[in-house]
This record gives sequence, C-alpha cells and structure tokens, in this order.
Amino acid sequence: MPLLPNRVRRPRLAPELDDADLGRLLKRLISTTRSSTPGTTDICVAQLARFLEQSPGDFDRRTHRLSVLAGFLSESHLPTAWAMREPRNANALLLQSWSELERARAAGELADASSMWKRCLLVAELDPRDPAPWVVMLGVARLERHGRADVYATWNEILTRDRWHREAYLSMLAYLSPQESGSTAQMVEFVDSVRPRMPANAPCASVDLRVHVTHFHAAVARGGAEALLAPSRWSVPQAAELLERAQTTWPQPAFFSHAATLADLNLLTYALTVANKRREAAPVFDAIGGRVTSWPWHVEGDPLTAFESARSKAR
Repeated sequence: MPLLPNRVRRPRLAPELDDADLGRLLKRLISTTRSSTPGTTDICVAQLARFLEQSPGDFDRRTHRLSVLAGFLSESHLPTAWAMREPRNANALLLQSWSELERARAAGELADASSMWKRCLLVAELDPRDPAPWVVMLGVARLERHGRADVYATWNEILTRDRWHREAYLSMLAYLSPQESGSTAQMVEFVDSVRPRMPANAPCASVDLRVHVTHFHAAVARGGAEALLAPSRWSVPQAAELLERAQTTWPQPAFFSHAATLADLNLLTYALTVANKRREAAPVFDAIGGRVTSWPWHVEGDPLTAFESARSKAR
C-alpha cells in the first residue's frame, strides 16, 4: 500500500533528490532572485549561510548539497558576493570555487585555476577534516590535465577523510575514461581494483554499474551491428550477476543511506530497462517515486519522456 502513491507521481527532474530541505532552498532562491526587493543579495546569502551550516560532520550530505547548489548558482553572482563579504568563511569559499568549476566545465577551461587552487587550500586549512575542497581540487586537476601522480595524490587526500566518498570515485572514473585521460580498459581496471574492498552499500557502490552503462552507450553510439547487439552485453555473466544483485538489494529502504541514493536507483532502472528486464525494474521505479536524474536518461532523448516511457512499460 505505501508504494501505490509513487506509481502515479508525475516524473520531474529533481537535482535535490530526496533532500527536501535542499529542494525548499532552491525554490526560495528562485523566488527571491526573481523579486525586485532591495537587499535580495543579503537575503540569499543569509539563506545559503544558514543552510550550509547544517550537519557539518555529514560529509556525504554536505558534498551533495554543495554540488547541487554550485550547479544551480554557476551563472549567479551570489557565491562570489558571499565570499567577498566573508573571505575566511569555508562554506562561502567552497561554494564560490565549486560554482566556478561548474562554469569552467561548461566553457571547457578555467579562467584562473591558480586562484581557485589557493582558495581551496585555504578551506582545507580552515577545516582539515572536510574532503570537499579536495573534491573541487580534483575537478581542477582533471580540467587542467594535471599529471597522473598529482591527480591520484589529490584523490588520496579525499579518501583519507572519507574512504568511500562517492564524488571522488565518480570523478576518478571520469578521469580514467577515454573522453579524458584514460581508456575503457583503465576504467575497468580501476573498478576491479576497488571493488573487492568496497562495502556493498558504500556511497560509491554504483561505479561498477556505471562502467557497464558507459560501455553500453559506447556500443550504441558506434552504430551498425554493434548497436543492434548492445543489449546482449547485459546477458554476459558479470553484468547479469551485477544487475541481479543490485535489483534485489539497492531498492530496500535500509540498504543505502547516502545522499545520492535516488541517483543510483535511476541508474539501476535505466540499466534494467535497456537490458530488457522491465518487470524487475518495476519495484525500483516505485522506490524512485518520479524523481528523475538527467543522466543517464538524457541519452535516450528528453529524460522525463524516456523515464516515463520506461516506467509505463515496467508496470
């Protein structure tokens, strides 16, 4: 009975995922910035400051919130305005740096990598326990094409603070992809090296499935016979066992506890759909409740349309 309402929820893009407080803040920021009220910047900065002071020791949740806010505010003056007012506020400096990184990713280059790096080092001094400044520095190192030794050194700084930090593992997976500084073989090698020690419910547990989905996308993109045969990749024992294990454990309410659980469930429903395991995907769709992530659904076109079509076929 509790699952029934989820089946009728209209899909919507939900960058906040299940973080209701973050979702409310995003709506307030939209409402405030659209108004012509004097002191709008002051109001928004105060809202951001109060919000990012919550749960200071929950680095997983904190990283998720910073990441979403940085993407949301990447073209806004607010992060810079806040940092200029409070030049030794770790949250302000982090949000400014992460927002600049998001903007640089869209542009393909950083305007001032040196200043961003120094700013992140200052944040690391202000709170040595926090992995977030090192996450931003890892993004800078990737964008600036730093040497492999430097990239791994930055990654290890994150791991010393949070062993299974989700963003760190996803960032390294992207770095080792053919689109950046690696190859398909290096992505597989990376996952094979970390999987044996990784807890099944770790925040970064989706890296294995991400590699399989990436390989599937590459096969489809090449077209021809390889694209036609791409769904058969999911019948290979390793991929089939991974899907079987994930579909029986990931949707369980007490299995995952990290902030991006819904993003991983979106990934799982997508993989089950393209593997022609629609019936197995139905309970995972119920757990998602219509909260959609752009990736990987956008590969099929409009993500909301692709999600709804897959969900309808799974019922």
